[in-house]
Amino acid sequence: MTVLPTILLADLVTELPAPVRLQRLVSNLMAEFGGGAVVLLQKQQDYLKPVAMQGLAREALGRHFVVAHHPRLATIMASRQPVRFAPDSSLADPYDGLLDAQPEQPLAVHDCMGMSLYLEGECWGAITLDALEAGTFDAASEARLQHYSFLIEAIIRLCRLERDNRVLRQSRSDSEPRLVASQADSGIIGQSKALQQVLRQLDVVADSELPVLLLGETGTGKELFARRLHQLSPRSKKPLVYINCAALPETLAESELFGHVKGAFSGAGQDRAGRFEAADGGTLFLDEVGELPLSIQAKLLRVLQNGEVQRLGTDKPCQVNVRIVAATNRQLAERVQQGEFRADLYHRLSVYPLPIPPLRERELDILLLAGHFLEQNRVRLGFRSLRFAPEAEQLLLQYHWPGNVRELEHVLSRAAIQALSQGASRQDIVTLQADWLGLADTQQTAATALTEVAAPADLNGLTPKQTVLNGLTLEQTVLNGLTLKQALQCTQRQLIQAALQQHQQCWADAARSLGVDASNLHKLAQKLGLKANRGQP
Repeated sequence: MTVLPTILLADLVTELPAPVRLQRLVSNLMAEFGGGAVVLLQKQQDYLKPVAMQGLAREALGRHFVVAHHPRLATIMASRQPVRFAPDSSLADPYDGLLDAQPEQPLAVHDCMGMSLYLEGECWGAITLDALEAGTFDAASEARLQHYSFLIEAIIRLCRLERDNRVLRQSRSDSEPRLVASQADSGIIGQSKALQQVLRQLDVVADSELPVLLLGETGTGKELFARRLHQLSPRSKKPLVYINCAALPETLAESELFGHVKGAFSGAGQDRAGRFEAADGGTLFLDEVGELPLSIQAKLLRVLQNGEVQRLGTDKPCQVNVRIVAATNRQLAERVQQGEFRADLYHRLSVYPLPIPPLRERELDILLLAGHFLEQNRVRLGFRSLRFAPEAEQLLLQYHWPGNVRELEHVLSRAAIQALSQGASRQDIVTLQADWLGLADTQQTAATALTEVAAPADLNGLTPKQTVLNGLTLEQTVLNGLTLKQALQCTQRQLIQAALQQHQQCWADAARSLGVDASNLHKLAQKLGLKANRGQP
């Protein structure tokens, strides 16, 4: 007799974090039924999102499977009973080519069954089981899955109750119901520690009325974080109004923000409300706020101070209640010192500054995001299946991503199109090769640029390009098996050691000679394992 019911019941009475509880569920089902993969998918709008899985490539966790685009998933979701597909079914499986336990040549799934899951009469999602070997699942397997469905749904229900209890313990006094953090569909994907830390801060500050300044490099997705903040705030039922300050012509910026009355200027044929009035009661998101002209900054400051806007062409003020969320990829503090941004406005906007981590600091999220964009391109271009070659995955993880998430999205779109230009058939399982990503040349260019950076001529007489890494140049090191990341770290380590030796272990002088800030040099050295404290390397 199977021990699975006993294991699942034991998990029901054991205190576990929800992600661990769900992962144990799929692992136990995998052990019970065998096969190649088990995936637990939660329904969100028109797609299914994996929340726990075993046996699939990691990037699959970032995919959103639109039900209408996957006939097997649509069939499963349309039934309240387990559904088993014949090994020779003509319906493509959403996991074709994605199973971990497959040879180098990707294979289609040959056996599949699944079942929709319901909580309190509403469809929660589905559980799917897949195998490469035909005949893995049979009628008895269907009956067992049906038998276990009550325990599976009970575990999911327990996770929901635990989440609701946490929300109640942190309950707020406002009467309007709002989304809890786990329900906010902002499109943010990732599980990295850096991202989760930002999301926790965002969830806390969302409940306040404080202005928030989102800081971060271009392409990090600041608009998605602003959307999440609005969804979790007391203003979620009111509008979120977006405005790109960098795209505002100075001559029209005042009208766009504050509105105008008929006849205020040539072409003003009727009264028009500005973005502040449109966002009344809600949130106004000022993207690229650092690009606002100084003349508009002064008027924006007045609105933030008094809560009043004055349409262009009239003296009559209008009261507005707007929360400001701003974003910039500029160093506003430096722009203040340079006289390009008002100090008083900067302090008004940066009551709660929130840095968004760049993609290179979210290494665990790269493949999840890649899987998400890969599924988008699969649907857009009509592929049966798109997957990564192992070398392509490795290159994605090693790349520096100066353009962050936006660059990753564009790279994968180009790679999918490149697959077609290389003769790939949309009906096959298409494996994206590393050289289709177009990152190899970029990586080499970056490496060359780093090694050719001007360095002090007195670093033992060596330039960075001449610095020896265990007896080899950078180019030779890469060819002898080190990854680019490892080779760059070796170069950095050698340069810092040489600079410190040249300047008698004076960190300030070494940093000056290397052209970097002293505090940044300390952080880099710590990361490279060169020093145990600020005093000695």
